[in-house]
Amino acid sequence: MTARDEPPPPRQGGLFGPLEEAETKRAPNASEGTPPVAPAQVAAEVPALAASLPGSLRMGTSSWAFAGWRGPVYADDAPKRHLSKHGLSAYSQHPLLRAVGVDRTFYAPVDADVFAGYAAQVPEDFRFLVKAWAEVTSPRLHGRNGLNPNYFDVHCAVDRCVGPALEGLGHKLGPLLLQFPPQGDEASRRPEAWVERLHSFLGGLPAGPRYVVELRDEALFCRSYVEALAATGAHHGYVSHPCMPTLRRQRELAPVRGPVTARWMLRRGLAYQQAKQRYEPFDALVDRDPEARAELTSMALEAAALNVEMVVVVNNKAEGSSPLSVLELARQIAQASLLPNARSTSGS
Repeated sequence: MTARDEPPPPRQGGLFGPLEEAETKRAPNASEGTPPVAPAQVAAEVPALAASLPGSLRMGTSSWAFAGWRGPVYADDAPKRHLSKHGLSAYSQHPLLRAVGVDRTFYAPVDADVFAGYAAQVPEDFRFLVKAWAEVTSPRLHGRNGLNPNYFDVHCAVDRCVGPALEGLGHKLGPLLLQFPPQGDEASRRPEAWVERLHSFLGGLPAGPRYVVELRDEALFCRSYVEALAATGAHHGYVSHPCMPTLRRQRELAPVRGPVTARWMLRRGLAYQQAKQRYEPFDALVDRDPEARAELTSMALEAAALNVEMVVVVNNKAEGSSPLSVLELARQIAQASLLPNARSTSGS
């Protein structure tokens, strides 16, 4: 079974389903009554822990609408039906959660007003990691025959992904993630040809956003790939995922030299659906991954030493509950930063 970190795209009625339409509405302000989702009352340790972390480190989770997060992120009585529409405001009040991944944009593009609705719910210092639409990064589409006409199409990427995110989120837009799912045997056999297409595509995108490329093919993670990113000003997306080399190996080939984007997605030995079934309702750390946590800690210390921003997004399928993984990661980073001459040695 092929390991994946994303399920097949859901069917939608029209361009946006009912959920998407509802999310375009702005969050209620104080004059409109009590928000339907209240934040959790975090332990006294948490604000102090957040204050001890490097200011350039932003941690967050993949999406935010999970009922199993009542307690760590949301109040115990937070209604599940309101989490998608109103949970972001409560989420962003957690001291450790200064970023969030927007995954739904991988399956269908959203308009600028949807992004603006998100931006209105969070503080000025909050950032969104936005995934580009899969039609831009997939040679073939699920359930469709033939080649995908939007694959590597710069105009489609700008019109459907980059433009709306920039317009709606403004300075709150963090990394714009170009996740390339498995590209097929031809790309794996001829990685140099694929890298040439990637180079041309990235070179055609407008300047401004932080473009981050995340792979699912180890064969494409090669020297020419790293060089293409450097030539176009894009960045490698470090990802903990069974389809890719370890984070340590990724850092060896693509050393940290600028802003860092890392996603802790799926543990080795599990496919997406297996992890989902094993970990739901995502309210506990089921399978701890000390290797990934140690490597992310090392990366955070290195980024801090270089004075560059690091955005870390954690998925529930990494250990069982992404908010609890973030908490444990924060503890380890804070502890490691107190060690004498704390610095990264991995990948140096």
